Amino acid sequence: MAREINLKGRQAFVTGGARGLGRRIADRLCEAGASIAITDHPDALAVAEIPADWKSAPLDLLTGDAEPTLTSAVSKLDRLDILIANAGVVPPWRGVAELDMVEWETVFRINVTGMAMALKASAPLLGESEKGAVVLMASINAYRAHPSQILYSASKHAVLGLMRAAALDLGRSGVRVNALAPGPIATAALKTRVANRHETGGPAPADAFRALADETALGRMATEDDVADAALYLASDLSGAITGTLLPVESGLA
Repeated sequence: MAREINLKGRQAFVTGGARGLGRRIADRLCEAGASIAITDHPDALAVAEIPADWKSAPLDLLTGDAEPTLTSAVSKLDRLDILIANAGVVPPWRGVAELDMVEWETVFRINVTGMAMALKASAPLLGESEKGAVVLMASINAYRAHPSQILYSASKHAVLGLMRAAALDLGRSGVRVNALAPGPIATAALKTRVANRHETGGPAPADAFRALADETALGRMATEDDVADAALYLASDLSGAITGTLLPVESGLA
């Protein structure tokens, strides 16, 4: 008999959960029965429509009080079974000679330090859960690189290291730690970047997205729903013996 994913009675905490992939994942976990708590930048939370039964907390990872703010948000939960560490940023494309080291520090603060903070704050409560599960948001750039993406690639390679080490540290407490590696996803953020490139001489958005789809085995780009479904799987009992794994969600990129 097929097993259905049922997260009723479990508490999920999603960073970057007010918009984009984080919101789609939070919605999917909620649909499966989980209680939801999210953090996101104050500006994102101010315009997001958050369900009344969700808990939310503003969090700016670039401020000096980011770690105590994050720790406080977690400590207010009665329990924690699922951590989705999703908060991240995609920096502008730059070659090696054009690197902006202030930008470098900012991106690592959000993409890497922020995830480490979330793991640190969540580890004690996750260890008390019988079904503790962590999903970190990596990227295909956690294992491959593209020209002019040295900063993003380096930050996502670091997420891969975080995941593998955390899986070993938390495994004895029964907590599973995995990561997702989405390929190009037509989020609002990517659509904006493609449109901006078109204005400076790049291909038309329709052509750009068609080219991305043509690079895949399935002939289509992966979607936000594909990523959310993969996160749900890794958070659920169906992946009960899977930890320390990076799961690509990219429609079979060549």
